[in-house]
Amino acid sequence: MTVSSENSPPRVESLALPVDSAWRQGRGLPNALSVDVEDYFHVEAFADRIRPETWPQFPTRVVQNTHRVLELFAEVGAHATFFVLGWVAEREPGLVRQILAAGHEVACHSHMHRRVFTMTTREFREDMRRARAAIEDAGGEKVLGYRAPTFSIRQESLWALEILAEEGFLYDSSVFPVKHDLYGMPSAPRFPYKWRFRSGSSLYEIPPQTVRVFGRNLPVAGGGYLRILPMWYTRWALRRIREREGRSAVVYFHPWELDPQQPRLSGKLKSRFRHYLNLGRMEQRVRELLRGGEFVSLKTFLDTHLAAKPVPATLVTAAN
Repeated sequence: MTVSSENSPPRVESLALPVDSAWRQGRGLPNALSVDVEDYFHVEAFADRIRPETWPQFPTRVVQNTHRVLELFAEVGAHATFFVLGWVAEREPGLVRQILAAGHEVACHSHMHRRVFTMTTREFREDMRRARAAIEDAGGEKVLGYRAPTFSIRQESLWALEILAEEGFLYDSSVFPVKHDLYGMPSAPRFPYKWRFRSGSSLYEIPPQTVRVFGRNLPVAGGGYLRILPMWYTRWALRRIREREGRSAVVYFHPWELDPQQPRLSGKLKSRFRHYLNLGRMEQRVRELLRGGEFVSLKTFLDTHLAAKPVPATLVTAAN
């Protein structure tokens, strides 16, 4: 699948609001908050060492860590979307129900945490369907959102977006508009937009947060970027986005990032650096961000954007 229009280059516009004084004073759109519900041994950082068939051999910590996240959100009055791994939902259906009972949204994070561009279209559809069924069976509510493991929907795997639309998903949050060694599509829009397909189906995209500096998109306020990069950078970037572009924050993280006592796994130096650095500081950083404004689920975040500007521009994709 390639990004194109029928007769001219694609025209992509974000769902922008005017930057007015009310917004600058913090009375604009709410911020988006999401959590990727997976365990410490599911992550891509150690995928070259840990095979999925060995996952049951590891002591699980996802339930206690997710409870910790729920307690934090209740303390600060935040609501979020929890992108649940299907493997987790099958084994811990009660956790899905607890997330919903606390007033949050549940969404799909795949079943086996496989990067999309390593799968065939059939494998992707089967993995997604199994995960969605596990989450919906556990919680009794329709799943509307999807996030690919390791943000692995990129240029060569855009075909996955049309499958999501065909399967009835409302939105995706997998296309990260940055340059990275594992993922990213730097040319993609930085703010919410809509994919429209020749079949007539469509899908909204909610990109992870970036800040534009010297013509380049830099990641901010999510996962390892929030945990590893200095907090002054996060504060500066979010203030710049709010004041110059009139945008609110899009924050994400993982339950294992609030768990400095998790078992240490062997792996490449870069992988261990990315996974373990500043685990002991992450909870305080998340707490600081959440106290800075209103945080809602991605579904609510999308609804408020569409209500503010109900006719977003679209990005047209064509099948190969």
